[in-house]
Amino acid sequence: MLTFRNVTLGFAGPPVLEDISFSVAPGETRIVLGPVGVGKSVLLKLANGLLRPDEGSIHLFGEDISHMREEDLFALRRRAGMVFQEGALFDSLTVRDNVAYQMIQERVADSEIDARVLEALRFVGLEETFSYFPSSLSGGMRRRVAIARALIHHPDLLLYDSPTGGLDPVTSTNIIELIVKQRDVFHTPSLMVTHRLQDAFTMCTHRFNTQDNGMVPLPEGETDPKTSFLMLSEGRLIFDGSLGALVRSEDPFVREFLE
Repeated sequence: MLTFRNVTLGFAGPPVLEDISFSVAPGETRIVLGPVGVGKSVLLKLANGLLRPDEGSIHLFGEDISHMREEDLFALRRRAGMVFQEGALFDSLTVRDNVAYQMIQERVADSEIDARVLEALRFVGLEETFSYFPSSLSGGMRRRVAIARALIHHPDLLLYDSPTGGLDPVTSTNIIELIVKQRDVFHTPSLMVTHRLQDAFTMCTHRFNTQDNGMVPLPEGETDPKTSFLMLSEGRLIFDGSLGALVRSEDPFVREFLE
């Protein structure tokens, strides 16, 4: 699905990311951890071609996008849903038009747009907001609309940029529940960046129960086998592995971050 091979990016200065290699396989969820300013959001922009690496290569859906022409990236980006930090909704557009923004640009028929928007809003529990404007929504609701926008094309890969940033703990848990639902119901591979350990650990130790329509904890000691972690420090990838390996790590930076 997504592979970074020895990727370095420096913006004509010291490397922001240096010699980064990892992959996201079908059905897999990778959570990128690290403090603010270590290049997590930059990594996501590289993943869908918004930025190009100085060195190394990035393969998305089997295509090398490292130096691909912008117009050739459009079809690949359509397959990779992106949830931007803070939601990034257009205040002047209704929820319907925010969620369907790309379909509107593609001149899709209104009837199809309405059906697809309602399907995406139903998934995040916000059908009633169809005609609302973002200014009338809470922060958590705006973030859920952003997730609906990412889902409308039934993507083959989801990219989450700090989806709970700035939200209170209860609302954050609701957002993580939606991400777990997407992982367990549709098995969409994803790459999520966050600095919130609680969100990361919740995703790894819970599953979505379709009968109860909610997130439930896994039996004690069990973790989701397809959810694993990456950790960045000073632009370098210093950890790649499971939750168990993460909590047992003796790396000083990992220990400090966890504690």
